[in-house]
Amino acid sequence: MPFPLLGIDTDNGGEFINSGVLEFTKRHGVEFTRSRPYQKNDQAWVEQKNGSVVRRLIGYGRLSGLIAAESLSRLYSSSRLFVNCFQPSFKLLRKERVGARVRKIYSPPETPAARLLTSEHVSESSKEKLRAVIAALDPLRLLDEIRTMQRHLASLAAGATDHTPPCRNADLERFLASLESAWKEGEVRPTHRTKMKGERYWRTRKDPFESAWPQVAEWLEVEQDLNAKEALDRLREANPGKFSAGQLRTLQRRVRDWRAMAVRRLMFTDDRLAGHSLGDPDETATGAVHKL
Repeated sequence: MPFPLLGIDTDNGGEFINSGVLEFTKRHGVEFTRSRPYQKNDQAWVEQKNGSVVRRLIGYGRLSGLIAAESLSRLYSSSRLFVNCFQPSFKLLRKERVGARVRKIYSPPETPAARLLTSEHVSESSKEKLRAVIAALDPLRLLDEIRTMQRHLASLAAGATDHTPPCRNADLERFLASLESAWKEGEVRPTHRTKMKGERYWRTRKDPFESAWPQVAEWLEVEQDLNAKEALDRLREANPGKFSAGQLRTLQRRVRDWRAMAVRRLMFTDDRLAGHSLGDPDETATGAVHKL
């Protein structure tokens, strides 16, 4: 570390309150204190990084076992260098109250390493060591290692039991080229990608408007401003006791799909769409387009 460690103040978890940590602090002459139970604001300077750094890297998957611990260790070893040396952040300098409004003044964004290099509380020898570490780092290689371990952690959270991938020293041209099109795949971080679901094509219950839909489609073709609620009111008047007000959302979905298909039929004049359930295929969708 670029400065001497004088003390450790932890929360009350068993990962900190144990004989191993206590012996370490005694052996190195480090003061060991802990926060008050159930008072998370006692660790506010540390807890603020849980969302902006830890969860953004690891996600919320359930991890356990030695393989996960080894993977987390490798991810942290690369991410700490990437975050501290190449990721600028704002620092709150002061707050000013103007009436009921609180104005926050921040310093220009800098990396934590840059702040250490300009600090008067860090010795020059420590600064020289820190400069040597920064000069030897490759941000692209660190990012490649982070993405590799994130993919592995995502597979572990999904139930896979693969061994930890070996450290790579391969050429980074492929990884660099993949960054150009990474945005097309959605979420870049593998630990935050949602599981792909198959398209749902079945119904859980019978469509209540299956028999009445030809009449509704005819109304939609003729009347430009007819909405689903008005159509449902007409159906309830014509068929007492058959339809209920709670089925409005179902009819709204049908009307929405009908209008979307009508627009496609008008714009693209696709013969395959002309025979879709839009009512009479020979009728036009001018009213539906006007409504949209």
